Amino acid sequence: MKLHLQSTTKLYNGVDMPWLGLGVFKVEEGSELVEAVKTAIQHGYRSIDTAAIYSNENGVGKGIHEALAENNLRREDLFITSKVWNSDQGYEETLAAYEASLSKLGLDYLDLYLIHWPVAGKYKDTWRAMEKLYEEGRVKAIGVSNFHVHHLKDLLLEARIKPMVNQVEFHPYLTQNELYSYTREQGIQMEAWSPLMQGELLNQPVLQAIADNHGKSVAQVILRWDLQKGVVTIPKSTKTHRIMENASLFDFELTSSEMEQINALNQDRRVGPDPDHFDF
Repeated sequence: MKLHLQSTTKLYNGVDMPWLGLGVFKVEEGSELVEAVKTAIQHGYRSIDTAAIYSNENGVGKGIHEALAENNLRREDLFITSKVWNSDQGYEETLAAYEASLSKLGLDYLDLYLIHWPVAGKYKDTWRAMEKLYEEGRVKAIGVSNFHVHHLKDLLLEARIKPMVNQVEFHPYLTQNELYSYTREQGIQMEAWSPLMQGELLNQPVLQAIADNHGKSVAQVILRWDLQKGVVTIPKSTKTHRIMENASLFDFELTSSEMEQINALNQDRRVGPDPDHFDF
């Protein structure tokens, strides 16, 4: 079956999650944000990823509501993700943070709610709150972000419900092989943030050669690599041409040799913090 922009992967609980979404990290509140969300939805995106700490849930919500009205769509046609921030972790705090995110977004449920970072001594209580939200039907799926294998194993010692998603930094210079294998074994869907390494990879020679071979951009090659590895991806852009370019991934396929060449670029290099060493 040929993939297209609205193709989904089935999470282990049966929820359908789009393979491609729009990320809004570091996009400030305002008309640019609202228009980016509306443009993405208008051009066929169905997944939007935000977080409490991005301080832009109001604008994301405004963009969603305007796009639904203008494109004759229903709320259930979209897949909306947000995340609980570190200072809001803990059982009661997480329940309150969820309500705050819903209120800002103007929604009555989220499709996916994630623990943003594995805050030591707190993420298990946070997860209990996520389980409660999920069991009450307030959220369609729950997961984590920036969890290493050892964090996941520790969480699973006491969790009643296994995370459905782990959203992590993932790109050709950081292929996270151990984590990739573990999440696949566990049936946890891996999702890539910063798939283009915040633009650092756009002049990478091996990727450029592969892109030239397909008449595509380096960004499109990287995002296609994500999809062929079975990793959900959420590139960020506010520019219409980039939003459209990032979605044009379904009319070409990387060969197994090209996939191997990209896999071999790994340097275990991060642009974001290491989840074992963060102080926020």
